[in-house]
This record gives sequence, C-alpha cells and structure tokens, in this order.
Amino acid sequence: MHRRTDALQHCYVAGGSSGLGLAVSKALAAQGAHVSIVARDKARLAGALVEVETYRKTDAQVLQTFSHSLFTAPESAAALDDVVAKHDGLAPDAVFLCAGKSVPKFFLEYTDEELAQGMDYGYWCQAWTARAATRLMVQQRRTGKIVFVSSTLGLMTLPGYGAYVPAKHALRGLADMLRAELLLYGIGVHIFFPPSMLGASLDEEKTTQPRITARLEEDDTPLTAEQAAAALLKGVRKGQFQITGNFITDLFRVSSREASPRNGWLLDGVLDFISYIAVPIWSSGVDRQIRAHSEDHMHYLSERGVIPPPPSGN
Repeated sequence: MHRRTDALQHCYVAGGSSGLGLAVSKALAAQGAHVSIVARDKARLAGALVEVETYRKTDAQVLQTFSHSLFTAPESAAALDDVVAKHDGLAPDAVFLCAGKSVPKFFLEYTDEELAQGMDYGYWCQAWTARAATRLMVQQRRTGKIVFVSSTLGLMTLPGYGAYVPAKHALRGLADMLRAELLLYGIGVHIFFPPSMLGASLDEEKTTQPRITARLEEDDTPLTAEQAAAALLKGVRKGQFQITGNFITDLFRVSSREASPRNGWLLDGVLDFISYIAVPIWSSGVDRQIRAHSEDHMHYLSERGVIPPPPSGN
C-alpha cells in the first residue's frame, strides 16, 4: 500500500479555473489540502492560481495548475501524469470533476459538431479523467474519492438542452454503476446535481437560450459558485452519494432515485411523499406551457431556416 509522506490530502480539480471548480479549489486550499487544477485556458489558470494562493493554509501545500484538454483518454492520462508528478507519482486522494459547458438551443438547431461536443463537455471529459484516476488508485492499492458533477437537469429535463441533458443523465448512470463497482477497491463515488449557478457561464448560456426555456426557468434562484461548492463539500463529508444544492433538486432526486442509496431514511421518506404529489403537478404545468408555445416555436424555426416557411395563405 502506497502512502503519502505528509498528512495533507491531494485533491485534483478538473475544470478548476472558474465557476464551481474554482470555488471548490479555494475551499479545499483553505482546508489545508494540496490542490491541482486542470483546465484548458492558460490565462484563466494563471488567474485561478493567484486566487487559490490567497486561501493557502500552510507553506507545505502544493498548489499547481496545468493546461490540458480532457476530451480523450490520452489527454486525460497526460493531465494526470502532470498532476501527480510532484506527489511521488501517487494517485490523488480525491478527484473533483467540475469541467463542463452548456450551450442551450433547440435540438433541431444544433449542428452535428455541437451535438457531439455536448457529450465531450458534459460526459467524456469527466469519464476519461475518472477512469485514469481510478486505474492509478487501484494499481497503487490506494483508496480515494471520485466526485462527478452533473446538474439538476441530470434528474429531470427541460426543452432547449438537447446537447446537455443526455450527457448529464449519462454521468448519473456512470456514477450509479461505479458506486457499486468501485466498492471492490474501497474507492468512494459521489455525484453532485447543482442548480443554475451565477457567473459568466450562466450569462453566456442566456445568449442562446430559447424563450420557452427562459420562461420555464424564470422562477429559479441560482446559487453562487461558493454556495454550490459548500453544498458539494458538505455532501462529500457526510458520505452522500447523490448530493444536491437546493430543495427542488432534492425532490427530483428522491422521485428518480431508483436503487441509489438514500441520504437518510426519515428525510427521504418525507421528500418521497412531497415529490409524489409535487413533481407530477410541476411536470404537467411544464407540458402545458410547452404546448402553448408550439405556434411561436414553429415561426421561430421557419424564420431561421430550420424548417420551410408555411404555405402561403396559412
């Protein structure tokens, strides 16, 4: 069994240069952990490291960043090699998979490339990194934690997320399977389902978000990245498999839990009862709004050349 020569934990944060990943990195640094951040944008990484350094607790901490794409298995393996180099090649104690991106559009509007990229951003960049880290942990007979980040949309769905929702549901399936399989090695698995988060990513999403999607989400109360990070880390500390960031997401969690572990028999029992009534009411209300938007939507598609204009006289 390999052991680290110091008592500090080493946490690898994929997608840690902004948003949730950066907030998680700062919180981990404040707890005294070694933190390794991987993302693609070198300028953002440089700025992130400056921020994370301000949360340093001891001089012994190793805080480092690396620029890598994580869309393929070789790229993810290369990133992990860089991450562990200063730690005697030992696998991280925890891997936080915060990388991801959403570009809301109607399914018919996406290009072939955009649909394929949806799986790269939302699924593969997490799956490849999880496999590389897990393989190293098992080879070294070390235990650890793998923490996936899905979305509230990984438990339900809304129109306008045809390239995003499938990836986030796929992550849930992968996490469900790995939670059981990695018991063979003593490796813990968690998956976080955050709601919308304030920041540049949300602002960017709104530039392409369809009107019906914006209407259905207008009552949402987004979290700050710091609030989401606090919820995530609290769930990991409590040993929760499925972690949520607000009450509404909790209702979707229990209504679609299937064979996943409960977060508490009494709490989930109460939430089960509430969701049994509330979720179908919510769902039927969403369906009514979507149907009412049908005519406007067809005009929208026609104006953008996605479908032919209606015959004259219609």
